[in-house]
Amino acid sequence: MSENVVVVTHPLVQHKLTLLRDKHLSTGQFRQLLTEIGPLMLYEATRDLPLELREVETPITVMQSPVLAGKKLCFVPIMRAGLGLVDAMLDLVPSARVGHIGLYRDPTTLEAVEYYLKLPDDIARRLAIVVDPMLATGHSAAAAVHRLKEMGAGAIKFVCLVAAPPGLALMQAEHPDVPIFAAAIDEGLNDHAYIVPGLGDAGDRLFGTK
Repeated sequence: MSENVVVVTHPLVQHKLTLLRDKHLSTGQFRQLLTEIGPLMLYEATRDLPLELREVETPITVMQSPVLAGKKLCFVPIMRAGLGLVDAMLDLVPSARVGHIGLYRDPTTLEAVEYYLKLPDDIARRLAIVVDPMLATGHSAAAAVHRLKEMGAGAIKFVCLVAAPPGLALMQAEHPDVPIFAAAIDEGLNDHAYIVPGLGDAGDRLFGTK
């Protein structure tokens, strides 16, 4: 596995991912589990954030204590499904900005088609964390990262729950500079480009549209 792909093996992540795969989950249960697993994935993706010392006065004395330094964060969910992870991530980092990119997969070509893009003006000065539960063909993820780079983003990471080898290969070919964090790498894709065994269409399961 490439150095820029990190599989998050924490027991809580693996447990919650197994629950998410169950087709018998209700929409509410699926949504709740996404809320629970999102901050755990973010924890791993932000493990290397730089720190600096700041003076703070405790009730006992004055000390030098670490705080976040350098680039601030921007979460960029790929709509729709990425939205299910962002609110819980904001609970962990309330000061983060949120951009949005809307992409849909052309049913014939499987290529990503953009229909919406809104990013903070200072995206070039932020670490952009692109969020999508699934990395299947990789077309949507690669297109999202490409647009972020066009808009000036320099530091980018990609967080997903389940990845397939074709998606990983495409992302590594087009964006070798972007670290990928996944909870699992599954076997592959079926004839409809769904991840196998996967967890189905995350957007439909999140919003109850099927």
